[in-house]
Amino acid sequence: MATTLITGGTVVTSTGRSAADVLVDGEQIVAVLAPGSVLLGTDLAASADTVIDASGKYVIPGGIDAHTHMELPFGGTAASDTFETGTRAAAWGGTTTIIDFAVQRYGEKVQDGLAAWHEKAAGNCAIDYGFHQIIGGVDADALSAMDGLIDEGVTSFKLFMAYPGVFYSDDAQVLRAMQKSAETGLLTMMHAENGPAIDVLAEQLVAQGKTDPYFHGIARAWQMEEEATHRAIMLAHLTGAPLYVVHVSAKQAVEQLAAARDRGQNVYGETCPQYLYLSLEEQLGASSEEWGAFEGSKWVCSTPLRSREERHQDHMWQALRTNDLQMVSTDHCPFCMKGQKELGRGDFRKIPNGIGGVEHRMDLLYQGVVDGHLTLERWVEVTSTTPARMFGLYGRKGVIAPGADADIVIYDPNGHTSIGVDKTHHMNMDYSAWEGYEIDGHVDTVLSRGKVVVDGNQYLGAKGDGRYLKRGLSQYLI
Repeated sequence: MATTLITGGTVVTSTGRSAADVLVDGEQIVAVLAPGSVLLGTDLAASADTVIDASGKYVIPGGIDAHTHMELPFGGTAASDTFETGTRAAAWGGTTTIIDFAVQRYGEKVQDGLAAWHEKAAGNCAIDYGFHQIIGGVDADALSAMDGLIDEGVTSFKLFMAYPGVFYSDDAQVLRAMQKSAETGLLTMMHAENGPAIDVLAEQLVAQGKTDPYFHGIARAWQMEEEATHRAIMLAHLTGAPLYVVHVSAKQAVEQLAAARDRGQNVYGETCPQYLYLSLEEQLGASSEEWGAFEGSKWVCSTPLRSREERHQDHMWQALRTNDLQMVSTDHCPFCMKGQKELGRGDFRKIPNGIGGVEHRMDLLYQGVVDGHLTLERWVEVTSTTPARMFGLYGRKGVIAPGADADIVIYDPNGHTSIGVDKTHHMNMDYSAWEGYEIDGHVDTVLSRGKVVVDGNQYLGAKGDGRYLKRGLSQYLI
């Protein structure tokens, strides 16, 4: 098999950093060595088929985005990124693994939903991928089908306390599903918002003529997130189920998670780049000649953006530093303005919820390092190592060590990345939620299982490079 030597760089892991060379043989890392090492009498730099000079750069494990929605049908349309376009964009941004969500709705079979997502993804992904299972109809048939998910390599499932009539599970259904979680070791993932109450607030706002995108966030008030997070924690405590709360945006919800963990409960949470950087106030101020106030729909997502005046964003960064939140995913669910977001003109309830970010997560979190929010090690931990451990991939993914897949990113701290549709934008969208953001760093080279898929400003990957990952149980089970 072909060998690659990455030399001269600083290898950064979740536990430290050191000058080291990384030897790749075929698809795997076979050695991490002191710079210039001779292995079994062989000069590696002279004998390797390919030598990549990483001098002055960081060598890190490829990013793992554990929350994406490629091709998700939602709000009368579907997410604009296919598995082909979305995983290609991910690779450009230094993400080498995604975990997407197979969907089962009420009245559908879990097995059929999983099979449909396999059909969408197979042969189309540029990077490796796995699946969580959305359980949108918790009934006897679905509970029985959950027993077989682990054999399929799907070791986590998602419930929704939001979206009545679409994905919503009531407390009795959540209880039954969590009992199955405790019984099997499946990890319960929760969209924690009080959906029925939100629907009432949204209806009242529209009746008052408050229909602009800004009011999406007003209807989905932080109290709705805190209350549902607390309720999910209590149900998990009762059943003994492990709990992972997705896309946490309200500081009060973080406080609920932190308090539960302080009591010894096995609960975890993720946040997303949009909750670290963007705010409800910016959405209110959005206006353009083409879209007017409706431009704010670019940033309509759920959970929603929160008020900067209330310092939710600062609290998210703090929670990442203190491990009150464990990781950062994107909830990548992109929709174009034309033909998709504009479905909600005149009624914010009809705006497809979602922001595209799979391409920019590694950069945006690195900017957090530059700005003093995170250490280099914590950057690697929240974007790669913890996702691998949380979702049954660690050892193969999330680490630079012998035996691991050669998913490697060479990151240049002296480079620069300008985000924008006409700059570094590869997602299948007609706008960027991150238009105008400047990053003090740059993804230079990306290897996926030993193959160079991004080299500078050149894409060398291909449709079908990615393989399906059968995941093991979470390492965070107790």
